Amino acid sequence: MDKEMPAGSLALRALDVAPRKKPSNYPEPFYSRVSGREKRQLGDAFGINNFGVNLTRLFPGGESALLHRHSKQDEFIYILEGTPTLVTDQEEVVLSPGDCAGFPAQGVAHQLVNRTEADVLYLEIGDRTKGDEGSYPKDDLMAKLGPDGQWQFTHKDGTPY
Repeated sequence: MDKEMPAGSLALRALDVAPRKKPSNYPEPFYSRVSGREKRQLGDAFGINNFGVNLTRLFPGGESALLHRHSKQDEFIYILEGTPTLVTDQEEVVLSPGDCAGFPAQGVAHQLVNRTEADVLYLEIGDRTKGDEGSYPKDDLMAKLGPDGQWQFTHKDGTPY
């Protein structure tokens, strides 16, 4: 029997959290590449500030992010449904429900790609360390986390988008 959770409860159904309104902060031409994903910011729903938890759906053909690594942020993923391909700058691995992967800061560049005909659903968890930077080995893009908590994107030579 389903249990009703009252408004303001300390628990909620993850799929009841509305998807993020803006699918990505990337500038074009990168924004369109991640249009095949839908993120529900679960940590934000509880006012969690030190780390983020997203329930992310990758539609067929979708990418989780550009191939990237963080300078200070650690990331962790846990696959709930589907079989995405974990692409790194070292190898590719097909993941299945119950599989997980972790990415320490300054480690391998990584992304998930859905090369199947079915949706992929996974949890992603990352900290929100101030001063973090993102690097993208295959794209002319750099990112810095601003003091306002928003990502600021430039070309690799430093010119803004």
